[in-house]
Amino acid sequence: MYDDLHNAVELPVDVRRVVSIVPSLTESIAVTHPALIVGATDWCTHPADLDVARVRGTKNPDLERIRELAPDVVVANLEENRAVDLDALRADGIAVWVTAPTTVPESLDSLERMLSAITGDVPSWLHEARAVWTTSYDGMRRRAVIPIWRRPWMALGRDTFAGDLLARIGIDNVLADGAADEVAPLVHSGERYPRFDPDALPEYDIAVLPDEPYPFSGSDGPEAFGKPARCISGRHLTWYGPSLVEARELLTAQLA
Repeated sequence: MYDDLHNAVELPVDVRRVVSIVPSLTESIAVTHPALIVGATDWCTHPADLDVARVRGTKNPDLERIRELAPDVVVANLEENRAVDLDALRADGIAVWVTAPTTVPESLDSLERMLSAITGDVPSWLHEARAVWTTSYDGMRRRAVIPIWRRPWMALGRDTFAGDLLARIGIDNVLADGAADEVAPLVHSGERYPRFDPDALPEYDIAVLPDEPYPFSGSDGPEAFGKPARCISGRHLTWYGPSLVEARELLTAQLA
């Protein structure tokens, strides 16, 4: 079996113990097969009743605790987790499955491969998510800046899952390619998560402010922009899993 990086992952016939160090993957497996998850990060907040051992964060997992949990596989993400940590787990003989989607269709395919391999099942919620995101968007389009951090300001740039998701509901990221640099020299839009100056942006219609990873809110963020700002659910913007079933309708309403 092969993960998103085309790495061969040796799994037992019956996977019984999974440690997840990615919140969206924790939710995906726990909703599909609750008994499999034995460890998760401190940031794994869904499902709400998740009661498993905690292994710190995505960037600083407690490798010794993970080893003690004796997982059949650790599920991780290319972007959220550090290669040095994943390599250390592999060196201990622990199977590691890495996801790496950058679009909504890729995320659905990635989840199907992972869940089929680990749980032996393609859950109904994944079929529902595919149906939700099959319909194309044909309404009015808006240009947006999508900050993800403050002090320093950072935003979504090129080739991101969240940027692709927004494009599918009519929100085009003004920092998705390098063209913006010619207009606003203080923006490095050729990067995936560029730093930027709110006062030196290319022309845009709206600022989209998710509540994670930085907790933007009505009183922290909108005042920095000279255009309308909308605060949205970061989980529905950046997580790929069961949240994709409701993400389209919810984010469309929040961005109205």
